[in-house]
Parts: sequence; C-alpha cells; structure tokens
Amino acid sequence: MENYTYNSFTLQLEGLNVSEDYVYTVFLFIFLSYLFIIVVNGGIVVLVFLDKNLHQPMYLLFWNLSINDILGNSIFLPRLLVDMLYPPSERLISYYECVIQAFTIHMCGTTAHTVLMIMAFDRYVAICNPLRYAAIMTNKMLVKLTVSAWGVAFVLVGILLGLTIRLNRCRSMIRGLYCSNASLFKLSCESVFINNVYGLTFTVVLFTASIGSMVLTYTKITVVCLTSKNKSLNSKALKTCSTHLVVYLIMLLSGTFMIILHRFPQYAEYRKISSILCHIIPSGLNPIIYGAQSKEIRKFLSKWFEPQKGFPTL
Repeated sequence: MENYTYNSFTLQLEGLNVSEDYVYTVFLFIFLSYLFIIVVNGGIVVLVFLDKNLHQPMYLLFWNLSINDILGNSIFLPRLLVDMLYPPSERLISYYECVIQAFTIHMCGTTAHTVLMIMAFDRYVAICNPLRYAAIMTNKMLVKLTVSAWGVAFVLVGILLGLTIRLNRCRSMIRGLYCSNASLFKLSCESVFINNVYGLTFTVVLFTASIGSMVLTYTKITVVCLTSKNKSLNSKALKTCSTHLVVYLIMLLSGTFMIILHRFPQYAEYRKISSILCHIIPSGLNPIIYGAQSKEIRKFLSKWFEPQKGFPTL
C-alpha cells in the first residue's frame, strides 16, 4: 500500500540509479560536460560583450541563447551531481526549491524556442530585405524581441506552474532526475485534468509556433535565393541559415525524443539518460557550431591566441 504524506515540504528525488562500479565514471562525464558547457557558452557571452564588431543583432540574439543554456544547465546538472553522491533515501529537496527548479528548467526550454524563432526572423529580414535591415533591426526592435522571447516564456511557464502549486500534495517522491511540472502535479491526489489540458495546449502551441515560423521564414528565404542571381547573397544565406537551422534541429530532435520516451514508462532509465543528453548535447554544440561558422568570432579568437612575434625590449 502506498504511503501518503500530505503537503510535505520535504520531497525525495528519485535521481539517477547507477551501479557502484560506474558511479564515478558517470559523475566525471557529467561534471566535465557541465564544465565544458559553462566554458564555451561563457566564452561566447564574454566575446560578444567585449568585441564591438559582434554587437550585431545576430550575435546579440545568440548571446541570449548562451545565457539561457548556462542558466538551464546550472539549475539541473550541479544538483544531479550532488545527488549521485548520496544514497536514494537521502536525496532530499525542499518543495520551494523543487518549484524553482521546475520553473527554471521549463522556462529555459521554452526560451530556447522563442530565441531561435526571433533569430529566424532576423535572418529573414537580413536576406529578404537587406536594404531595410538596419531600419528594421534597430536597437529598440532588438530590445523588444529579446524581452518578448523571455517574457512570453515567463508568462506561459508561470501559468503552467501556477496551476500545479494550487494543488494539495499527498505524495513526496519526485519521479525522475529533476523537478518538473509533471512530476510536481503527480504528487497530488486531486484531479489534474486542467493541468493536463493546459500542458498539452502549451506544448502544441509552442511547437506549432516554433516549427511554423521556421518553415515560413526558410521557405521565403529559399524562394529569394532561388530567384536571385546574386552569388554573394546566396553564399551568405547558406552559411548563416545552415548554422541556425542545425542548432534548431538539434534542439527540436532532442525535445521530441524526450516527449516520445515519456509515453513509454517501461523505458524510465533510458528516459533519464536521454534527459541528461538533451541538456548537454545542444548546449555544448551551439557555441561550437556558431563559433566555427562565424568569421567575426574566429577573427577575435585569432587575435587572442596567435603567438607573439617578439618581446618588448627593456
């Protein structure tokens, strides 16, 4: 018979179940992955901040994506690493900390979509309306787009978690690696019909808007490239758009794979592994993909890492 604990403010995280033979190997892999994510994304943040040549809409929008990746992984991976060092019975988390973690993770996941959507709009204006690009993508417009990307995510996720925290709790076990909206409302013995309806609507609207905006902008970009005889324009479009599209597809496929695995409870441990990889892989690859394709970033790095030709004389 299941034990019921009503409205407990101390919850237990199921966490990652790893045999003692591999726990330190897995710990080291996750730790090094987190360190890599912080270094490469932090490097992008610093580069864009320091180099005035990178103070362009495309890089400033990507700067938001790096901030988002740092925030999302910092709220998840360090806590996971700490829990791995404790036995399952001692993996405890307060209810308020759990809500904050769930809110931050969902918001970062949503913001990744909204930021990539406005980056697609930026590429559309740059390629399809190059003469009006400076007039459209002003600093004021950039601020509006950035605030919209974060603001929409904040409101949508705020409603999502607001519907959950209104519920009374009769359980205290969080199933999974981290706190999420689903794991929180599953603690309740009340009806969660409204939560399921809003959660499904939220997911459908987000993915429809995200995929729809990509299809629309890239269709128009493709039409412009096919009808244009400007080789320089086509080369620029291919370079910048392929980078953005690869980043988006990595994020989309990772998220879709996670959603599919949620429909198969028998693969719970595989879902845990995939959730770790869904955080690590996109966040680690994004700055590498953009850095490798960006002439400005490569130029900035070359100035810092090129060997000195001589030493100053005394």
